[in-house]
Amino acid sequence: MELTIRKPDDFHVHLRDGEMLATVLPYTAKQFARALIMPNLKPEAIRTAQDLISYRARILAQGTDLTPLMTIKITDETTPDSVSESFQDGAIAGKVYPTGSTTNAEDGVSDFGKLRPVFEEMEALGMVLCLHGEIPDVFCFYRETTFLSVLYWLTEQFPELKIVVEHITGEEIGTEIEKLPSTVAATITAHHLVLTLDHVLGGKFKPHNFCKPIPKRPQDLMWLMQAATSGNPKFFFGSDSAPHPREKKECAEGEAGVFTAPVVLAILAQQFEAFYRLERLENFVSRFGAQFYGLPLNNGTLTLVKEPWQVPEEIGGVVPLKAGEMLEWQVK
Repeated sequence: MELTIRKPDDFHVHLRDGEMLATVLPYTAKQFARALIMPNLKPEAIRTAQDLISYRARILAQGTDLTPLMTIKITDETTPDSVSESFQDGAIAGKVYPTGSTTNAEDGVSDFGKLRPVFEEMEALGMVLCLHGEIPDVFCFYRETTFLSVLYWLTEQFPELKIVVEHITGEEIGTEIEKLPSTVAATITAHHLVLTLDHVLGGKFKPHNFCKPIPKRPQDLMWLMQAATSGNPKFFFGSDSAPHPREKKECAEGEAGVFTAPVVLAILAQQFEAFYRLERLENFVSRFGAQFYGLPLNNGTLTLVKEPWQVPEEIGGVVPLKAGEMLEWQVK
């Protein structure tokens, strides 16, 4: 059995830098025509136009066919001018991490109100605002719903600003996004379509399934599956593939993030088939995201074939999602 779709996009991926970039980039490039590149690098995040130009050059120097769609990290120090300059040099989105909410978010946004001029500039430019939609220092199951007050404020104050709430995990935040104007959308990952909290700590702790936002209840997973397969253009794909070296995961204070790039399309095909919605996969990965970002649809196609394969136990010192397990679909 085969499925041929328009070449897809990944609207949220962490490629890292240096040796890690060289290790993980080919897995994204093999499957996707374009990818939205997250800016939270260490030791220096992508905050300015010059940062963006330099990082994009390092990605392109790897020699793959992937088109990187660049972002900048918005912090308390970001100015309208820096946003405008970055936009002119190719940034299509600005990413907000509330301070302390996830990996490399120590210098995130602590006061959204103080960034009003920045959001006004983004609104005027047509630059998308990407949100890690959690409030830290709240019980982990409630961090997304607590963030809704920020989301409501943004949509009321900046009605023309395009907003993407990334990697949503819960029914509560998802149903609210459905009610908001068409300027608000959300990405859904592959791992949140197969993981619940039990897959992280229901038995023995599985650090390579630990991510933020954390996977939630079985009913949340089912809601996400319904949303992803619904044909609602508000919901499209962003992998949030986030590789960390094995030793950074298997330790006393392991990093949050799941390396999913090698398996995302295989998992999506499996899950969409299980819901008898395989014909809707193309819209989810190849159409809705591009349309929201105002990008042309990709030319070319990609074929998935239903042939079992075993996921490697480790790739360049990184343990991928479903390591050692058999998957039914693969990219041809």
